[in-house]
Amino acid sequence: MKKNAAPYLLVAPFMLVFLLTFIVPIAVAVVQSFTRTRYTGLYGEGGTTETFAGLDNYATALANANFTQSIGRVLLFGAVQVTVMIAAATVLALLLESAAARWPGLFRALYFMPYGVPGVIATILWSFLYIPGLSPIVDALAVVGIQYDFLAEGNVLWSIANIVTWAYTGYNMLIIIAQLKAIPAEVYEAAKVDGAGPVRIATSIQIPLIRPALLLTIVFSIIGTLQLFAEPQILATIAPAINTEYTPNYSAYTWAFQYNDYGVAAAEAVIIAAAAFILSFIFLRATTGRGGD
Repeated sequence: MKKNAAPYLLVAPFMLVFLLTFIVPIAVAVVQSFTRTRYTGLYGEGGTTETFAGLDNYATALANANFTQSIGRVLLFGAVQVTVMIAAATVLALLLESAAARWPGLFRALYFMPYGVPGVIATILWSFLYIPGLSPIVDALAVVGIQYDFLAEGNVLWSIANIVTWAYTGYNMLIIIAQLKAIPAEVYEAAKVDGAGPVRIATSIQIPLIRPALLLTIVFSIIGTLQLFAEPQILATIAPAINTEYTPNYSAYTWAFQYNDYGVAAAEAVIIAAAAFILSFIFLRATTGRGGD
């Protein structure tokens, strides 16, 4: 009896933490998305009452033009930024794991370092390179007759993409390198015997064999794109083109803490989570044909 209970006792602490930090918050958000909170008194000092709202909160969220535009915005962001970032991470990983690489450990550390900078700090640092009058990049472009505003309406999304790419390329690179190191040496030896050069080895052996790592990094990046929040929130203080509902996560935050409508905020959060799951599933289904199994 005790022997049969041992595995469950070992797993119990993890399951308890998982339940409290993952399942319970999701359940609370789903329940909250179907409720409407009413405040009594001029400033809400009379307390609150919660009533069942049905799908009204979801209807409000989807009827909100700012929210639907923010979804389209992050989809465009993800299609471009994730592609560029994963391509850059893959190229860096292949170069650092090539036989001709010098000081690969040093460069791995250097490329990974931006990931250790918190998103808020990274955005503040990059903002100094975006603000006209402070940015040496803007000043250098002006010298050659190019007037470019990184914070303009048509450019600010890609300025955010630059920050995210800078921060996470090294992280994804390490995941890919870990997969590269798992490739048996015999495979490389056989390829060299057959006369395969570095490019042929990369395209015919390494890239196909690191496919699981590429799938993992892309799925994580899709989820991260829908969670985009800190970068636009910080840049909003200097970029008029960024409104308080610029991304889906930013919109949910605004409805919760500026409009005090937690029902709509919860509905938007559920929509974001559902979108992340659906997009990840579609991607895995399209690339593996088995839904990621």
